[in-house]
Amino acid sequence: MVSAGSVGGFSGLPGGVAVSHLSVYDWPAEVDAEMDAGVCGGTPHMHLTCSEGYVVTGGQGAVQTLTTSGYEVTPLAAGTVAWFTPGTIHRLVNEGDLRITVLMQNSGLPEAGDAVLTLPPQYLTDPETYAAATVIPADAPEAEQERVARARRDLALEGYRALRSAEGPEALAAFHRAAAALVRPRLAEWRERWERGARAAATATGAQLDRLEQGDFSHLADAGVRAEQPSAYGKFGMCGRLDVYKGQ
Repeated sequence: MVSAGSVGGFSGLPGGVAVSHLSVYDWPAEVDAEMDAGVCGGTPHMHLTCSEGYVVTGGQGAVQTLTTSGYEVTPLAAGTVAWFTPGTIHRLVNEGDLRITVLMQNSGLPEAGDAVLTLPPQYLTDPETYAAATVIPADAPEAEQERVARARRDLALEGYRALRSAEGPEALAAFHRAAAALVRPRLAEWRERWERGARAAATATGAQLDRLEQGDFSHLADAGVRAEQPSAYGKFGMCGRLDVYKGQ
């Protein structure tokens, strides 16, 4: 993903967003349950501070979402733009070569861990236990990375199935509570990233508006252009294989 900001004072994409290209996993679910029978796709998870947007560039599928308002399925096909806010548990389903350009709010925060997988409760008790079940070893062979990615996906599906089938709001509230506790030790670091990125980008716009009101257009002389190719291809992400950009 590209880090926050804009050319001329910041590096990266406008508005403090991040972008990556995603090929959604075509792995069939290993969970032995009617709701997952024959379904291929990614790892259900939730962001705590970042909205996420999809620009579907090819194939077809759906995104399953679970919030306090209930369970929904949003179809995805080439040309669809879909997005959702923090607190939305989401699972991408691949019904045929589903490819997406993903836009993330608050570039830097998603890369710093602003996502919690829907693991069963016993894996959400503390950061160490959670990490042991979710971290993909960067120096491992690709086959081992794929094994870990599939195992954590299937474990998250187990917890996701329980949340979907639960009656009443208690199970979802318990997951929210556990997720907030897991990320609390990182909040100071997240705030620093937000201040350097998305907040700084918005502040720069405010300063430019102030200058223009005063007849000062000097910032236009600092205009610039930037282009990048992905810095890594096919990384094992939560939802699929990712092409990412410098700064992710």
